[in-house]
Amino acid sequence: MLPSGEQIAIAHGDERAVITEVGATLRTFVKGGLSVIEGFAGEEVPTGARGQVLYPWPNRMGDGEWSFSDRTARPTIDDVAHATAIHGLVRWRPFRIESVNQNRCSLTLLLHPSPEYPFLSEINVTYHLGRLGLTVTTTVTNRDDVPIPFGVGFHPYLAVTTPTIEGAELEIPAAAYVAVNDRQLPTGEILPVAGNSLDFTTRKSVSGHELDTTFTELIRDDSGLATVVLVDATGGEIELSVDRNFPYLQVFTGDHLEKGRRRTAVAVEPMTCPPDGLRSGKDVVVLEPGQHWAGSWRLRRRS
Repeated sequence: MLPSGEQIAIAHGDERAVITEVGATLRTFVKGGLSVIEGFAGEEVPTGARGQVLYPWPNRMGDGEWSFSDRTARPTIDDVAHATAIHGLVRWRPFRIESVNQNRCSLTLLLHPSPEYPFLSEINVTYHLGRLGLTVTTTVTNRDDVPIPFGVGFHPYLAVTTPTIEGAELEIPAAAYVAVNDRQLPTGEILPVAGNSLDFTTRKSVSGHELDTTFTELIRDDSGLATVVLVDATGGEIELSVDRNFPYLQVFTGDHLEKGRRRTAVAVEPMTCPPDGLRSGKDVVVLEPGQHWAGSWRLRRRS
């Protein structure tokens, strides 16, 4: 038995992906023998939220009680350095494997009420490999008898074919970013990227840039997709696209990860809300009893 439970392999053409029972985590994704994400080995426990699903909140939540639908929650602090609760509650929980086909798998978790999140909800994550790469669709259902709030995110690390990300170029289709304090919690300001070092609307090198930044006001194409592009120093190109249900992207260059993982990939994290969303109420999704929500993002290697 591996630390992340059962390993689900799916394939399409020259694409291969492995998803784990624990956390419905994307452990590996390869196209033509080249990694699309920097994942982790089967015998490893993932660090840095590598490939994980972030629910019922992405990113950080501040300490102190918060309330919704006349229920009170208190986050458990697990990012001690910032006195915050990070990346939700499902990363280490086994999901139920609903279905597995050659190029598709679907996993579901019924999240019972707890002091951190006193609501009954269900999250389904479906991974599908096809001609557009890997499409990840999430469906959340309110199984409670009161309205519930939530946020959801994902934490893939986009891979490069070089030892580090130095010399790689990054394009982020975002006109603004979320200002944060020294605990990496929002100050309430949304600031333009124009004219400062966080402007990646035109592709530029990541060398010399340390990013752990929440981008927003995403620039979308006619189909509603916003696409981040990472081009490594050898010309390999990876795209991550989000639909309109993901108005935020956290971009993290891994400067403070453990030795051997530092600045070796770029995490691009689709998020439905900014950090501390459940406490602030900013852009959280609210579902009535029995109501569903669904959103998708896509990942592919172009060359």
